Amino acid sequence: MNTLNTRGKIFNLLNLSVPVLMGISIFLNPFPHTTSLKEVCFYGSVIITLILACCSKIDFSFKSPLTLPFALFSIWAFICLFFALDKGGSIHDFRAHLLKYIVFYYILINYFNSSNRLVYLSWIVILSAAIFSAGEIIYFYAMLGNTLSTKLVTGITEVPVNWIGFFAVPAAIFSLHNIITDNSLRIKIISILCILPISILCFLTQTRSTVLALFLSVIILCFKNKKILVVCLGILFIATAMSPIKDRITNGDLITALRLDIHYTTLQVIKDFPIMGIGFGMETYGNGEFFDLKKYNKKVPEKYRGYIHTDPHSMPFSIAVRTGLIGLAFFLNIFFATFMMGWRCIRQGKDDDWARSLISAVVAVLVIGFFEPSFSHVPEVVFYTLLAMMTIVFIRE
Repeated sequence: MNTLNTRGKIFNLLNLSVPVLMGISIFLNPFPHTTSLKEVCFYGSVIITLILACCSKIDFSFKSPLTLPFALFSIWAFICLFFALDKGGSIHDFRAHLLKYIVFYYILINYFNSSNRLVYLSWIVILSAAIFSAGEIIYFYAMLGNTLSTKLVTGITEVPVNWIGFFAVPAAIFSLHNIITDNSLRIKIISILCILPISILCFLTQTRSTVLALFLSVIILCFKNKKILVVCLGILFIATAMSPIKDRITNGDLITALRLDIHYTTLQVIKDFPIMGIGFGMETYGNGEFFDLKKYNKKVPEKYRGYIHTDPHSMPFSIAVRTGLIGLAFFLNIFFATFMMGWRCIRQGKDDDWARSLISAVVAVLVIGFFEPSFSHVPEVVFYTLLAMMTIVFIRE
């Protein structure tokens, strides 16, 4: 009897350890020099989940509106491996940047599938971004002595400045969600204290895609409450007017701002590889070993020729060039299924506030992803976490 009780306690402890390990992995996402710890937490969660599943101690489910979209895209990406220019790199990235995060997604929807755990997950995202933001602001301006007009540069190869919006904007949206919907004064105050450094960092990076994502996501989140919408937009307009980013928006080169020079070159590559793409490997496009980007750059109108970038700088263009137009269609279907989940929740009045917040956050990631490199571990953790949260809102009782 004691042995049975001990085994039961061990399994209960293992069950509780998975969300803790996953939470640590997500919390550490933006922080540099934590890769080993994040990998230990994630793969530890995978191993424990497999043990519990094999011992029938967890009812692990693959039931999700995203299962079919994931399967279609994964199968097509797998087929593309056979036609990849760099088969070794494509196989590695297929495992490390697709299969890994699909597993990540399913662990989240199975272990954070309650109202309380969904809230915990949102707070992990908020606190992680808030601490990172406060630390960056203090270090760059207070410790290094830069003026507030200086564009904040992280100096961290793991988290370049144009990735900050991927985790900062969703965290700001979740904080604003708490301020609007939560009845607890304590929660409102903590959310305000968190949203301040996060929002300030978004403007200090002077990244136009991040500011655009902030505006659009706030409009979606607050659309049903016009008074709050006016106040939030007013604050954003004032912050934009007072920030140096105003000059980048009004005086910046439109071609560079919209990445037209990069997209024209990428489009020429897509024309040569429209069906299967060049392969799933993310280094294939820019390493110069398999094709010459200069040759494709010469094909674009002279007006749009410029510095040759080694990354498409766009989520949809990156998918299209790596998996072809069919792969792009399957990938966009993941977004379509996600937005449909949110729309149904709003229409049915089922957690419509959460659904609206998550739609706002996914739109923010999509907007930033259209202009910035998106397929690296920091953006991917955010992306698949948001997909999991939307799924949890949709399928929970």
